[in-house]
Amino acid sequence: MKSPILKLRRALAVGITAGILLSSSNAIAAEQVVLKYKILREKISVQELTRLTETGTPSPALATYLKLAGKSPEDIRQPLTQVVKVNPRLLDRVLNSWAGNAVLDQISPAIHTPSNQANRQALRAALTLSASPDGKLTLMEVLQNYPTQEVEVEGDRLVGAYRQLSRLSDRLENLLNRGRLF
Repeated sequence: MKSPILKLRRALAVGITAGILLSSSNAIAAEQVVLKYKILREKISVQELTRLTETGTPSPALATYLKLAGKSPEDIRQPLTQVVKVNPRLLDRVLNSWAGNAVLDQISPAIHTPSNQANRQALRAALTLSASPDGKLTLMEVLQNYPTQEVEVEGDRLVGAYRQLSRLSDRLENLLNRGRLF
């Protein structure tokens, strides 16, 4: 039996996530990515970044930016397209726990809101939405499902964000295999 405090915390988390998702009548998902490498900063449409991940070919503007940043298109494409398999229901359950908050706090320095506010809630919503249709997610899907019109991505931290998601997936798989679900 769940304690009333746990039920209240879960209801509050769901309410905040729903509020973020429904707060904009124009867009439920990010339209722009602010890609940052050290002192460089460039706004790129999610569509443009999606095209890079699908074809491997950057737009001329993105190619110029990556050249200035000393990065190849593959440097950004690779961490964005790596698939992480995860049970969507278990992911949701874990992301609404103290352990999930710790993981979200480790990923949010790489992918966060422009105001750096409500990062946990936005990232939780994006991860859950990304995993729900097929039990798989990529960082590109997370960006596509990010519940603000603009999302900031620290390019040098993308590989670390992927590694955190991969570790989370491994831990969840171990929990499922052992039959221990909190």
